[in-house]
Parts: sequence; structure tokens; C-alpha cells
Amino acid sequence: MFRKSLFALVLAGAAVASMASAQNRAICYNCPPEWADWGSQLKAIKAKLGLEVPPDNKNSGQTLSALIAEKGKPVADVAYFGGNFGDTAKAAGVLAPYKPQGWDKIPADLKDPEGYWFTIHSGTLGLFVNKAALKGKPVPASWADLLKPEYKGMVGYLDPTSAAVGQLGVMAVNLALGGTYENLDPAIKFFKALQKNEPIVPKQTSYARVISGEIPILFDYDFNAYRGQYKDNAPVTFVIPKEGTVTFPYIMGLVANGPNAANGKKVLDFVLSDDSQAMWGNAFLRPVFADKLSKDAAAKFLPAADYARAKPIDLKKLGAAQKSISDRYKAEVN
Repeated sequence: MFRKSLFALVLAGAAVASMASAQNRAICYNCPPEWADWGSQLKAIKAKLGLEVPPDNKNSGQTLSALIAEKGKPVADVAYFGGNFGDTAKAAGVLAPYKPQGWDKIPADLKDPEGYWFTIHSGTLGLFVNKAALKGKPVPASWADLLKPEYKGMVGYLDPTSAAVGQLGVMAVNLALGGTYENLDPAIKFFKALQKNEPIVPKQTSYARVISGEIPILFDYDFNAYRGQYKDNAPVTFVIPKEGTVTFPYIMGLVANGPNAANGKKVLDFVLSDDSQAMWGNAFLRPVFADKLSKDAAAKFLPAADYARAKPIDLKKLGAAQKSISDRYKAEVN
């Protein structure tokens, strides 16, 4: 009898501990510490909200796949995606509507009108280059430069079949070389030609691999390059290709029926707060609230004349092209 009572007490204690843990926890899919300075954000969430948010290294496609697979019993509370995944995730029924604090200030084209997703920051896609790893070769100035034999084995881009930045890279090249959201032929031709240079195609964020020089040239965002240059003092630079490129928003949403929805909502409120938006800006991302980008941070960006070559991406059209990008890359390039 005593042992039964003791066992019951142990079980009850474990349940209480588990409940307490859940009360101080929120699960975010695709919040990798090395990407977009999520590491600082996760620390701030713990310090300011008392919530533990474990780091998660999925990419956007892996996040969507996991949410769909777990739809019957969700694990995550919030999710972070490349902007082209918002409507797809909404249509899949894995997000729930929630309009966080500051919702009304977000531009209409950077949020779902019903609150299923919203932008928290954006970046401009270009070339993140480790100059030392080029071993005397010139810093490439254009997409076309990457096809030169001298860059063989030096060019990397994330997998376009799943990573948002990989898909954006295809579309950025496509639009810069005269394609449209419906006609991907210029990009497919470019990536087929790039295969001769034996590109490196990782599935996950590869910031550390550029900093170390393992990947000398990576299709990536300005915020990662500036972080490497100004925070990690690495011999890196950012290039906006001469032919042009795109600016791309990153979004978040509340997971439908997540186990800790109240905590998830607190996280979503936080990422739009003045503190968080200023932190994104200091990490060289463009906050969705533009006035939160400090003058000091803005002064470290390339000149406005370079950014004039970067055009806002059309999220609806990019979302509609997602499947075609993945399918054609698999069939014709990979």
C-alpha cells in the first residue's frame, strides 16, 4: 500500500513538473540561433518573458512538412517561415489566426488579412562572399560571374526543393535574367550551367561554413553578411548583383491547436515589440517597422544606389510558383 501511494505521489509530482515546464515554454519551429540573430531573440524572450524557447534548425519546407505530419497532435506553438510559405501553411490548415500587438502598423501586403501570418523583418538576397577564401580571385559582381570556371567548387546555395532562401535564389536569378513568375526558363538555364562549377547545395543555414571559408560564395541575405563583417570581424562582404535581385520578408504565425497557445501568442507579441524590432535592426535585418532600424545599423548597409537594384518580391506570385520551382529544379537541374 505504501509503495502504491509513493508511486502515485511520484507520478503526481512528475505531472506537476511537466505542467510547470509547459507553462514556461514555447516551441518555435525554424528558429535557428545562427540565422537572423535568432540566438539573441531567444535569450531576450527568456529574460523578458520568462519563456524557454528551444532552438530549432529546420528550414521553411521542413517546418511545413513537420506541421502537416503533426497536425493531429501538434508539437509546435509558433512557426517562422520565408514569406512564400505563409499562404501554403494557411491552406494546409496548420496555422491559426492571431493578430498580435502592433498588427495594425504592418503594411497590408506583408500580412494575411485574417491574421494567419505576418512579417517580422526582411532581407535582401545577394552574394555573401568570404574574400579570403577566394584566394586572390576577384569578388564576383554579378550572377553571370558565378558561371566562370575560376569559381568552380566555390559557389553555394540552399536547396531550392525545400529552403525558402533556396527558392528565392531561383526566382531572384530568374527575374534578374528576364524571366517572370510564370516563366522559369532563364533560371533553369542558369542553374543547369552552374552545375558545371560543382556548386555546394546544403539544406540548412550555412552561415558558419561561409565564415570558415568552406563555402566562399553563398546565395544569402545582406543581414548574414553584415553580421559576419561587423559582429564576427570575418573577411566577408555582401554583393548585390549587377543584374538585380529581390527583397524578401520573413513571417511568423501561430500553430493551430499548439500545446502552449498562450505562450505562443506572447512570443508573437514580443517579436513585434519595440525591443525586438530594434534587435532585428541591430542584427542588420530590416524590421517590419522601418523606424526601428537605427542610424548606426543603417550606415553599415551598402549604399542606397546598390539597393535600388533590389525589388520587393511578390509573395502571392512567388507562392504560386513554389511547386514549379521545386519540380523543375528536381527534374532539370538536380
